[in-house]
Amino acid sequence: MSGIEIWKFRSTSGHISGIDLIGYHVEATDGHIGKIDKLSEETDSSYLVVDTGPWIFGKHVLLPAGTIVRVDENDRKVYVDRSKDEIKNSPEFDPHKHEGDAAYREQYGAYYGPFYNGPFA
Repeated sequence: MSGIEIWKFRSTSGHISGIDLIGYHVEATDGHIGKIDKLSEETDSSYLVVDTGPWIFGKHVLLPAGTIVRVDENDRKVYVDRSKDEIKNSPEFDPHKHEGDAAYREQYGAYYGPFYNGPFA
């Protein structure tokens, strides 16, 4: 999958800037993973924070916007192109570090980047 920039929404995803995705269900390639708890639409730094509920013991995970394949506004669902295990094995989310911490962001770029011919910091 070349041409995917992990910190930008794909032009084909159906995401419209300004649409509030908080509360939308998130579907991995192999099933439901949780609901969107936070959304950032910052230029070149867009991401979702997903509350996984009981799936991984109430943790939150950060997903770069480039993982989103499709936004379904009617069903209030967001579909990502990663499996549950790939998401579960991503760097641990730290709510105190994710905003403005370049080294923390690089961890996600190093993890997700290779899926898209990266890394992308």
